[in-house]
Formats: sequence, structure tokens, C-alpha cells
Amino acid sequence: MTYCCGILVREGLVMMADTRTNAGLDNISTFRKLHIFERREEMVLLLASAGNLSVSQGVIHLLDEGVPDPTDETISTRLVDASSMSVAAHLVGAATRRARAQAAEGMEQSGVNFDVSFLLGGQIGGGAMRLFMIYSAGNAIECTIDTPYFQIGEHKYGKPILDRAISFDMDLYDALKIGLISMDSTMRSNLSVGLPLDFALLRRDALKLELSIRVDASDAYFRDLREQWSKALKAAHTAIPRPPYGGLQDR
Repeated sequence: MTYCCGILVREGLVMMADTRTNAGLDNISTFRKLHIFERREEMVLLLASAGNLSVSQGVIHLLDEGVPDPTDETISTRLVDASSMSVAAHLVGAATRRARAQAAEGMEQSGVNFDVSFLLGGQIGGGAMRLFMIYSAGNAIECTIDTPYFQIGEHKYGKPILDRAISFDMDLYDALKIGLISMDSTMRSNLSVGLPLDFALLRRDALKLELSIRVDASDAYFRDLREQWSKALKAAHTAIPRPPYGGLQDR
């Protein structure tokens, strides 16, 4: 299990992912799930993955080396060669279908779940900054102004934070802060999501990353954010009046 989040606001894009993978409580490993594809000052693409690790790594390999054209296997296209964000999303979908097909027979016989999903965000040249979610079947949907974020993996614990706080017009670093709170809420409720986590911040039209950081247990800001958020929640529920409904003692 994992948790990945992409937030697209007017000023730019925030993408983050945890790194935990496990096959039981005593077999926990760390793998990077937020991948960066870039041509300096020409394009920056951020790809976050969730699901079966071998399939998602197969997808990343295809995107690095080139996704074969289904009509001519001698022609392939790398993700960094995509001419637009829609073409990039199509490439990720094609790579996903191909990697799943290659893994399907052995995994189906073993009863292994080989579903994967991806978040793809970024900007190519003078085109619009966009954010897509690519499903296991290779089809994609695009983020909108009304709901300017996507999640994949273990999303239910962090979603209420984003629903209440994220808006398209908010400051980019406020979006980063809310994303980190969402990540913390998920880690507190599900042990299969954990540190370290990777996040990247891309400002609109900059065509170069403003931040690319790995956060571990020693990160002072993240520790303080977790403590302050817990205190704020306790203070908020304490400040709300108790329900006025009578109990047995009032009868």
C-alpha cells in the first residue's frame, strides 16, 4: 500500500508520495514512488505510482527506454520526448497496459494483485500545466479547477483534509502544507504508509523544479507540523460546545 497526492493550484503543482512497501509486518522496504522526467527549461513531468511494485517499475523502465508503437514495434517513444501533456498521459497509459500484459500470466496463476495507478503532472514548453490520474487499464482522467487534486493508494484518511482545505486559488506553499498534513493523517491511521516521503514543487511556467525533497523522521519542520496539527485538532474539538441533547440523567 502507499499514498500519493497531486495538487494543482493556480501558482503551480505539488506532488508527493510515501516510500513504504511491505509484505507483512516484519518485511518492510523503501522504494521511491515519485519519479522526475525533465529536459531543463523545456519540460518537467512528475509521476507518482501506487500498486504492484514490479509492474510499476516495469512502467517506469518503459517510459525511460521508450514505449513501442503498437503498429510498429521498431518505433518507440520515451516520456521525455512527449510533445504535450495529453501525449505524455497517453504514453503512461500505453506503458501501463504493456507492463501489465507482460506480468499477467504468472501473477494471475499465483493469485497476485497486479493493479497499478499513476499520477502524472507537469508542464511541457508553453503548454498548460496539467494533472492526470492514469488507471490500471491505461485510461486517464484530468484534474479540474473544481477539484484541484488527485490521490492514489490509501487515500481515504487524507481525503477529508484536502476536501476541506484545498482550493485552486490558494498559495502554492499552503497547498504543500495541506498535502503534508494529509500525508501525516494517512500515516497515523495506516501503518502501510510511512516515512520517508518524497515531494516536489513546480511553479507554473518555470519549467524547472523549485523543490525536490525527501522527508524522514529527522525532518524538524515535519515533526513540528505533526505536533501542531494534533494540538490544533484537540483545541478545536474542545472549543466546540458539547451536544445539547439530554441523556438518561435528565429524565
